[in-house]
Amino acid sequence: MSLRNKVAIVGVGESDIGKVPHLSGLGLNAQACKRALNDAGLRPSDIDGLLTAYSFTEHYTMLGASLCEYMGLRPRMCASMVAGGASPGIMLRHAAQAIAAGTAETVLVCAGENRATGLGREAAIAVLANVGHPQFEKPYGASIPSFYGMVAQRHMHAHGTTREQLASVAVNTRAHALLHPHAQMKTALTIDEVLASKPIADPLRMLDCCIISDAAGAFVVTSAERARDLPHKPAYLLGIGEMHTHEHVMCAPDLNHFGAQESGRSAYRMAGLGPGDMDLAQLYDCFTIVPIIELEELGFCGPGEGGAFFAEGHARVGGKLPVNTNGGMLSHAHAGAAGAILGIVEVVRQLRGGLGARQVDGATAALVHNEGGILSSHCTMVLANDRS
Repeated sequence: MSLRNKVAIVGVGESDIGKVPHLSGLGLNAQACKRALNDAGLRPSDIDGLLTAYSFTEHYTMLGASLCEYMGLRPRMCASMVAGGASPGIMLRHAAQAIAAGTAETVLVCAGENRATGLGREAAIAVLANVGHPQFEKPYGASIPSFYGMVAQRHMHAHGTTREQLASVAVNTRAHALLHPHAQMKTALTIDEVLASKPIADPLRMLDCCIISDAAGAFVVTSAERARDLPHKPAYLLGIGEMHTHEHVMCAPDLNHFGAQESGRSAYRMAGLGPGDMDLAQLYDCFTIVPIIELEELGFCGPGEGGAFFAEGHARVGGKLPVNTNGGMLSHAHAGAAGAILGIVEVVRQLRGGLGARQVDGATAALVHNEGGILSSHCTMVLANDRS
């Protein structure tokens, strides 16, 4: 079933970001949800569907139901999604399908947690290390950074991608974060500083890795028809696609190719648009190698050309394709699935306009890509401020 132009995002919100010790994970989600509802001009009683992700800090068996209880919501539809960083995009798809089927009329989607203060640095690192296949990966001490380091090594071997090109991704997103009033990282960054930062998993260094935050984001989805009566210019969902290729890296079919190409192809086909029609992109950037791979797989450049695209400044605001205009997960915020949902929030704001120095001039169509696991689960979205 095509979801083209059937729903729109009508409200967005993000919580306070950085270290927010006075708010729990539920509190951060509730704050982001309240701001999204206010942005949409809606009340909690208008919500008849809630979708949320997962949390490492809030150990509720039924996180979605617990959040409803916390916020005083009584929806007809409620669920929690666990697909890593791909969860927000997949939740948007589920919300759109529910609205198109008449299961719900207005769905609130949120994700986030207090990972910085609720876990702390050491516990957060322990979570990253507690991954991998229980028989064939975990016994050897693998961690999430080490798996992405393997992916980066393979890309460098196959395409000649350089350390400087990886570092340029971090520098690009930091420059954008400096233009965002609520981004966590607020100091300028250079290539040399990235290259000199602490080694984490060769070739990745500390500044090649996403930050740890307290953060949450939320958005409100409703029918395209109802969206016209609400305060802000809607962001219409034109296309969306999913692809899941593996869970454990040892089972990945290829370390040179992942599922973004397939999810992107599905999203483009539904939207009736292609890479050349996009004015900006919000790409999942848990590590600097990831948006390079996504840029290539989503058709914005050829295989092996992603590193140069960033290094030559094409991903900056004012460039060929501005990427991660909010600073991404490398510099804006990252807390579980929050980094991915904040990318959706940013695109909606870009399509509305009025963002000052980080505004992409004339933005009418944008792509968001969410990724979960070790490039395991993918969801690509095409949003536009016009239904045509």
